[in-house]
Formats: sequence, structure tokens, C-alpha cells
Amino acid sequence: MKTLKDYILLYVKGLSMGAADVIPGVSGGTVAFITGIYDELLNSIKSVDLDALKLILKFDLKGFWQKINGKFLATLFAGIITSLLSLAKLMTYLLEHHPILIWSFFFGLILIAAPLVLREIKRWTIGAIITFFVGAGVAYAITVLSPAQSPDALWFVFLAGALAICAMILPGISGAFILLLIGKYQFMISALIGFNLPVVLVFMAGCVVGLIGFSRFLSWILNHYHSATVALLAGFMLGSLNKVWPWREVVEYVTNSKGVQVPAFDKSILPWNYMAITGKDPQVFQAILMMALGVFIVVLLEKIAARLKTKI
Repeated sequence: MKTLKDYILLYVKGLSMGAADVIPGVSGGTVAFITGIYDELLNSIKSVDLDALKLILKFDLKGFWQKINGKFLATLFAGIITSLLSLAKLMTYLLEHHPILIWSFFFGLILIAAPLVLREIKRWTIGAIITFFVGAGVAYAITVLSPAQSPDALWFVFLAGALAICAMILPGISGAFILLLIGKYQFMISALIGFNLPVVLVFMAGCVVGLIGFSRFLSWILNHYHSATVALLAGFMLGSLNKVWPWREVVEYVTNSKGVQVPAFDKSILPWNYMAITGKDPQVFQAILMMALGVFIVVLLEKIAARLKTKI
């Protein structure tokens, strides 16, 4: 039985997941994994099935709430939604005015999270080794793809929600980055900030459909091929590091709805080439400090979760 302290910490974990999901290249699933709630999250989502629907039709709301682990999901998603609503503007500001420091922080976070995930593998096999390198290769390939142009129609917004939520619960693959690849990241951030309800509601509907369907597959594959799947996810994390590399050169621009040219695609460059190409300070020392802070926070979260025995 969970205590009030457990639910407060769970809400904080939800806040952390929401903050991660706002950033392209960072996954809320990574936060769920390193804070020990990943398995319960998948199992709770998976419990939303036909039996749960029958309980609703019978007006057995108490039975439905217990079946889907309602307190856990409600607390966690309250934290996620709070974070999404409150941090969308902040993250947009920080990425615009302090990009090197923010990306450095998340680089450190992912860099340390991958080895922590790999500790879940008790016995390495050839299959696990292969899937680790496959995951790293696929994630890296995704990071070097040029973002696509896509329609703003509601049907595509629904599809974007389904795709993004699948990535959001995968450690190492960011739902925000998937939105970036299909050309819907800035569109959805603007819709969220501007409270464009039709777009937000359709996107959320896509998220619900994608979440319920994909969680079952992910839960099944974790149960049957645990080591290989964990290795694949860790590979995703390491492969995605290219996208959060702090020093980047913009190679492609697009014109937004206001007629202003904005960056659409960039590539990683070395810090000592950054000033020559961009004319800006690479802030190497500050970047290293932010990377270290990211590492420290991940380790601290894991220690706190273990000490409070919240790996549930």
C-alpha cells in the first residue's frame, strides 16, 4: 500500500517525464525507466482492455479504477500534464536563448541513463549484443534524417499523436523528436501554448489509441525477450546522443506561419569549430558543468528511489 509520500514522489516523477517529453531527443520513458516505475506504467496502461470497458458499461467505476491502477495513472499523468503546460514556454525560451547549456544537460542525463538501463541485463547473449548495436544504429540514423513537411489536417494530428506517444514510452526515443521529424513539433508546441483545443484534443485522442495498443506489444516483448529488448532500448539511448550534442550547425531553414525563417535541420560539429562557423562562444566549460549536473541528477534520482523503496 502506497503512502502519501509515495504519491508525492510519483507526481514529481510525472513532472520529470513531462519535462523530458517537451525536449526533442529526450524520452519520458527514460525517466520512467531510471526512476523504477516503467514496468508498473506499462502494466497499468495494458490493463485498459475490454474487461475494463465492460466494468464501465456496468457502471462499476470502483472496479474499473482498481483494475487500471487508477491512483497510479492519475497521479503520474497529473504530473506529466502539469509539466507539459507549465514548461512548454520555458523550454522554448531556454532552447532559444541557452541552447548549449540545455542540450549539454540532457546529453549528460542520457549518457549516464544508458549504463543504468544496461544493468537490468543479468546475462548477455549474442542476441542482446546484436540488438544493442542495432538500436544504437537505428537511433543514430533517425537523428541524421532531415525533418519532413507534413499537413496540418486533424487526421494527421491524430496520427502524429499515436506515433509520438509510442516513442514517449520507449526509453531513448523521444516523442518530441518524432514530432520534429514529421514536421509537427513547433506546430504542437504552438497549439499547446495557444490552447488550440481542437488540435490538442485530437492529438490526445491519438496518444490514447497509440498508448493502449503499443503498451501491450512492448509489455509482451519485455516479458518474452527481456535482455534483448533492454539492450535495444539502451542502444536507442546511446544512438540518440547525436541529436542532443550541444554544438550544432544549422544547415536548413524553413519559413514559419509568421513569415520568419527558423531552423529546420542541423548537424553536430566539434566545439572548437563552433565559434568559427557560428561566431558564438562555445561555452565549453559551462557545457561540461551542465553535463555533469545531468549525470548527478540521474544518479541522485536512482539513489532516492532505491532509498525510499519506490521501485514499484
